[in-house]
Amino acid sequence: MRDSITRRRALGLGLGLGTALATPALAQGLSTRPVTVIVPFSAGSPPDVVARLVAEAFARRWNQPFVVDNRTGASGNIGAQAAARAAPDGHTLMVTASTLVMNASLYKQLPYDPVAGFTPVAELATVGFGLLLHPSGGADAREFVARAKARPGALNYGSPGVGTPHHLAMELFRQKAGINLAHVPYRAVAGAVTDLLAGQVAAMFVPIGSAVELAKDGRIKLVAVASEDRLPAAPNTPTLAEAGVASMEMRDWYGLFAPAGTPPEIVAKLNTTANEILAAPETAATLRTQGMTPVGGPPDRLRADVATDLARWASVVREAGITPE
Repeated sequence: MRDSITRRRALGLGLGLGTALATPALAQGLSTRPVTVIVPFSAGSPPDVVARLVAEAFARRWNQPFVVDNRTGASGNIGAQAAARAAPDGHTLMVTASTLVMNASLYKQLPYDPVAGFTPVAELATVGFGLLLHPSGGADAREFVARAKARPGALNYGSPGVGTPHHLAMELFRQKAGINLAHVPYRAVAGAVTDLLAGQVAAMFVPIGSAVELAKDGRIKLVAVASEDRLPAAPNTPTLAEAGVASMEMRDWYGLFAPAGTPPEIVAKLNTTANEILAAPETAATLRTQGMTPVGGPPDRLRADVATDLARWASVVREAGITPE
């Protein structure tokens, strides 16, 4: 019953992210029917936050109902399957994360094709990752790497589970730095963070907004960001390249997709409005408070990220020896 209520939650009863936004001039929508935006993750998760912000703005601009439907389970596969099987008429969309393509290397079989099953509409936002260390892991990223090299396998790190972005970020870091670490997977982020704060694990990669908050009380330290340049959310935190680990970039993207076969004119209409929403100063400000960066651009930008990340994470999973489920 509770899931049913969540799935049918009216956008006005969501997180309230759009209540302070200016009301734009109304544009003509697709129809008078509601548009369902499937989010393959739970309410309050980063993809859900982005989806509700954008869906509320679409509803106001088009004067058409947009309803977020949280279809959780199987690392996003259940929701993605539902979106892939929906009628390609613009009335069912999906907002998901780069997990969509990571899962292709983590599961022996997927109930959808991450490339052929969807039509990219727009890349909505990205979020960088920060490296958090307990004092037992070292004072900074250089010391962490040095300790790991001196005692291969002695230092451990936490993640909310095998194949999560947090896990794959550390595996990519481990490969780039040439170190051996022990992975301690948890069932959720909360458990991993609790043990990081207590020193049961020495390190963890976390989305930058959460990393900044977790480091505030000083029990753990944000020592580096996994990006080419320093991140606006943590301007005084060095990049991993500055700490001696080159070519280490980890970002999660949140994209708007339609089922494969959606007519080009509908995709173009959705993309135009999505870009208008992302260009609005109030939208950008709301996303940045979450540590996210608005993106936008043509559908081909998201399509290129899907293709690039599909190959990239397949390589990381293969080199890490992660066995597909």
